[in-house]
Amino acid sequence: MVGQTNRTVIDLNADAGESYGAWRLGDDEHLFPLLSSVNVACGFHAGDPLTMQATVRRAKVHGLGIGAHPSYPDLPGFGRRILDASPEQVYADTLYQISALGGMCRAAGVPLRHVKAHGALSTRAWTHAPTAAAIAQATRDYDSALPLVVLPSTLLETEARRLGVPVVLETFPERAYLKDGRLAPRSLPGSSIHDPQEAARRAVTMVKEGRIEALDGGFFEFEVETLCIHGDNPSAVQIAQAIREALAAEGVEVRAFSVPVPRL
Repeated sequence: MVGQTNRTVIDLNADAGESYGAWRLGDDEHLFPLLSSVNVACGFHAGDPLTMQATVRRAKVHGLGIGAHPSYPDLPGFGRRILDASPEQVYADTLYQISALGGMCRAAGVPLRHVKAHGALSTRAWTHAPTAAAIAQATRDYDSALPLVVLPSTLLETEARRLGVPVVLETFPERAYLKDGRLAPRSLPGSSIHDPQEAARRAVTMVKEGRIEALDGGFFEFEVETLCIHGDNPSAVQIAQAIREALAAEGVEVRAFSVPVPRL
């Protein structure tokens, strides 16, 4: 896929609401003012009803686009372990989580604007068509206008498009890529970027050139509509700030991606 170059507008999202009970993760308070969209944990890998409610309310204050961030049911593993779940289970779990966050959004008077699979559920859907189709079908059945945020050139993108689900193409400036377009496994050295200036450099390259150098050599080319920062990255706030400054210097505006008006 040939990348779209010289974009002048880009969305900047982060995974958020990933605390659980008395356990705290991330710095949503300082990260949210730097974003245009958030993906809110729905209780399966992190998050709980109070955290979900508070996160939606905080996102509303900052005018952010709010998305559901469904996962495998894996609180101990933070949703980063692939589970042996049938497509029927993935569908039900995904629909359940979207519905839960959608209810929080409805109560807060804001729309749910997108869905983005988390962690191992997303990773599995890149290469496993039944899992990808289950996620896309659950998204469509909740609201046919609701977009699915996907990594380019994956089966999740393919299955979403096949089912008529709108897609928003995403890349990660603070994660390394392989030349086939997959994110480098976290077990590989250099798979995660913690230096804010390096993440900012990568973000500019992604947005302006539509490509990024791969950890295993060469480049991966893509279209991109949103950049993601992992909220559990210890440098997330500093990375977001550096990315905003670097994009502004290149004349790129950070703004939530446009979608059809979802139902409240």
